Amino acid sequence: MGYPLLDLTSKTAVVIGGTSGIGLALTKALAQAGADVIPTSRRSELVRSAVAEIEALGRRSLAKTCDVTDESSLTELLDAVCAKFGSMQILVNCAGRTKRAPTLDEPESEWQAILETNLNGTLRACRVFGRHMVQQRYGRIINIASLASFVALYEVAAYCASKYAVIGLTKVAAADYGQQGIRVNSVNPGFVHSEMVDPYVESAPELMKDLVSRHSAMNRLGEASEVAAGVAWLCSDAASFVNGTVLRMDGGETTRLY
Repeated sequence: MGYPLLDLTSKTAVVIGGTSGIGLALTKALAQAGADVIPTSRRSELVRSAVAEIEALGRRSLAKTCDVTDESSLTELLDAVCAKFGSMQILVNCAGRTKRAPTLDEPESEWQAILETNLNGTLRACRVFGRHMVQQRYGRIINIASLASFVALYEVAAYCASKYAVIGLTKVAAADYGQQGIRVNSVNPGFVHSEMVDPYVESAPELMKDLVSRHSAMNRLGEASEVAAGVAWLCSDAASFVNGTVLRMDGGETTRLY
């Protein structure tokens, strides 16, 4: 018996937060593997740009914004996707936000806003698109968490709390729906070139050098395309027996014991 190819032909994927940074890399990786891909976020100009990139790869797409803090927005997105493509099989939750503040000084409003997007938004998307997957008894959900799901990064308590919780959500959803043809996994990037990390590469190079040295056994920043490859694999039949897993893509943080 041969190994299944990483082939997503005939699949339709929705990537929430898929219009920039790691999310855009995921979007393009899924399209290159053969999927029709709908990259979405709140920023309409980025949605249009991402859709153009997908169509340039020869895949179909759809330009529609989405706000994960509003369940009706997610429902409208699902309806639009099904109206054009008939159904969808893959959901990637990549929308996220953070802001630095000492734990005791973080405003309540900022704490709530971060959890509302990173955790509650992921749950809403899983519910809306997951119900569709249950009806067709097939689906792949990838929740993008973080190195911050495992280690304490200073002055980002809300971000760490939300990403720790995404791991729990992923594992429970995988257990709840694994027998209904739905696999739910998380991908946890370490320090990777992205909209969140790159500003610090420019403004605080010594800090980033120290963080990478501490948290990557490979002693370098990752590339968004490297994370995207892991997501595409999890979506494919090559990972057909992988469910509820936490895929760390951090350059080997746990192998560094000094």
